Amino acid sequence: MKMKVAQSAGFCFGVKRAVNLAFEIAKKSKKPVYTLGPIIHNPQVVAQLEACGVRAVNSLSGIKKGTVIIRSHGVHPRVMAGLRKKGIRIVDATCPFVTKAQKAAALLKSENRQVVIVGEAEHPEVAALKGYAGPNSVVYNNNHFKVQKKLGVLAQTTLSAGDFIEALISFGRKAEDIHIINTICQATKVRQQDTMRLAKDSDVMIVVGGRNSANTSRLLELCRKAGRPAYHVETERELKAKWFQNCSKAGVTAGASTPDSMVKKVVDRIKELSSNHKMVKL
Repeated sequence: MKMKVAQSAGFCFGVKRAVNLAFEIAKKSKKPVYTLGPIIHNPQVVAQLEACGVRAVNSLSGIKKGTVIIRSHGVHPRVMAGLRKKGIRIVDATCPFVTKAQKAAALLKSENRQVVIVGEAEHPEVAALKGYAGPNSVVYNNNHFKVQKKLGVLAQTTLSAGDFIEALISFGRKAEDIHIINTICQATKVRQQDTMRLAKDSDVMIVVGGRNSANTSRLLELCRKAGRPAYHVETERELKAKWFQNCSKAGVTAGASTPDSMVKKVVDRIKELSSNHKMVKL
């Protein structure tokens, strides 16, 4: 069985930057180090950081001293204000592409537009974006809302381009004045394009990443849209030999929060499960 790994699989720039910062701070700091929520959506990396002394918390209430690392998804402006008020050291590991999206949301708000964020309402990045877009902003995910005359639209950075276009078609014509800012991360576009190309040339696809990773889930959706059997795994232990029976080509891709070491473990395990293999890079 031949096997291909997507060239863009694994950590993106923003995630790599955030994780490296966290490990660096943990190594140097003699005071407690926290992240507000998991720094990235990967349980294995979060566990490694915790072993180094970086604790993920969901509230500021118990933090009185030390360092708080702002995770790659960013935070609501009032959260940042609360940290400054406490006098706690802040290390901002927000992905630069997310920061650009936050600035875009603030710009659209300043133009007195109804700001629409296309994405998942419960995702931490979107929750933070709403803080910049204002209390009258709307999160769109195939839901109905009253479209105002002046509209400003942006996207969750990990959204697929297809979903963004479908959303614009759905409600865009109802606005008289619309300002669209495409805030989808370029690395996300490349990763999705690589995955679609690989899926079309494979008999089965393995998508590696955290269960709570939005961009990983989208890769799985894309593989299935290509009409291929696709399986989402967090670790190599979840792989099953029956997935590769009667397959001549297997493809492997991974979300932006999946470390290269985990991709390698998955690849090595697939080799063990298949009687013959040939490793090829896209």
